[in-house]
Parts: sequence; C-alpha cells; structure tokens
Amino acid sequence: MQTKYKKPSNYELVGKLIEELKLRKYSYRTGEKYRDIVIKFLKSRKTPREFLLSYSNKSRSTMRSIYFALKFFYNNVLNEEFDEKLPLAKSKQKLPIVLNRKEVQKLFEVTTNIKHKVVLALFYYAGMRLSEARNLKWQDIDFERNLIHIKQTKGEKERVVFLHKKLKEFLLEYGIRKWGVVLISERGKKYNERTIQQIVKNAARRAGIRKRVTPHTLRHSFATHLLEAGADIRYIQQLLGHKNLRTTQIYTHVANKDIKRLADLL
Repeated sequence: MQTKYKKPSNYELVGKLIEELKLRKYSYRTGEKYRDIVIKFLKSRKTPREFLLSYSNKSRSTMRSIYFALKFFYNNVLNEEFDEKLPLAKSKQKLPIVLNRKEVQKLFEVTTNIKHKVVLALFYYAGMRLSEARNLKWQDIDFERNLIHIKQTKGEKERVVFLHKKLKEFLLEYGIRKWGVVLISERGKKYNERTIQQIVKNAARRAGIRKRVTPHTLRHSFATHLLEAGADIRYIQQLLGHKNLRTTQIYTHVANKDIKRLADLL
C-alpha cells in the first residue's frame, strides 16, 4: 500500500529554511530577515506576486529583500523554480555622509568614557563595520606589529588593517586583556548593536553635529579622509574589505581634494 504524501507544515518549512541558510553560511542578520519574511508569506496564503504587490508601497530595498527571500525559499526549501519576473528597480545611489576632521576631533573631545572612545576609534581609525567591532577579540590585536586581524567579517573575507596610534593609545588606557571580546559591558557581556549605535549617536549630539552620525558614518569618514590624504583607492578597498572596487569608488564622489582642485580652476 502506497504511503500518502504528507504536506509539510509551515513550522517544518521554516525549520528547513533555517537549515538551508546555515548550510550556505548566510549571516545571522540576513537569515533572521529571510525567516521573518517567509513566515509572513506562509501566513498570508497569498501567491508570491500577491505578496509582493502588498508591499509595493514600501521602499526599493524592502521589495528586493522580499523578492530574494521568496526566491531562496522556493529554490532551496520547496525545490521549485521561482517563476516571478518582477522588475526590480535598483536602489538610487546615495552618497555617504562624511564628517570633516574637526567634527571627528570634537567627537573624541566630548567623549570622556575610555571604552566609548575605543568604540569610536574602531570605526574611525580602523574602518570597521559595526559587527566587526562588536566581535573583535583581544587576541586578534597585535600590539607589537601594530596590526589588527579582522576575522568575523561580511562574506567571511578576513583582512588585516593597521593599528593606528590613537586607537592603540585608547586600548592601552582601556586595559589590555589576553583573551576575549574587547567591547564588553559592566556585566561582562558582549555589547549589543543598539548599545554601540547609541554611544556614537550620543557622542555626535554632545559634539553638536547636526549630521546623522552612525558607526558607518565614521567608517565612511575613515575611507574619505584616507583618499583625501592621497592613499591609493585599492589599498582603501583592502582596508574596508570591499569585494568590488566599484563599492569603494563611491568615496571619490565625496572626497574634497578633487572638488577643491576644480574650484581652483575658476
């Protein structure tokens, strides 16, 4: 007697989705986003097109996230072709917000907590992403050779960056330990992302900076100031951990040296 096929439950499908994301080494954040989208999709009982249309008033970024989450779900969980061919408008290229050197200096001047200075310095003097700073360990910092080995990176592409003298100074004052995560709370737990974001936001407020300042703003400033100082863009690409040079080239649009040179022609 042939066994009747039992359709998997939504719970089982989501479980399979999580397994497939882990097997393909998707980041925790992307996995969480895809999971939430698929759960909403399954509960809606809509077709992919109907579900996408229900978000048509949202941003391009949201639409793209939903599209790729559904595509991943159909291809890797349901083992079906995802036939939707919806036009996905590319996101408008926004130029990064960059602080000038005086604004950066003011940030550090108004920050008296040494641990908070370390937070700011990891972004501005090392060009780290938020997740990289949060996961940085003492054993990955070479104080003798003045290098930092960044291991938990986007796309799992490890890189080595310089240990700037100012960051080194702050770390020494903070108190070096032989092992463990650098940024930990008073309770001995790793800083969460919101805490780090708030440290940067509060410093900008105290410094009287009206621009929207985030950890990534300081990373943008790190890259732009290096470019303005004459650093080769390919070295900046390596320091930032960009896979594609075109990603790094956006800083040429905000670097002041070329803009000022044009002004001098008038």
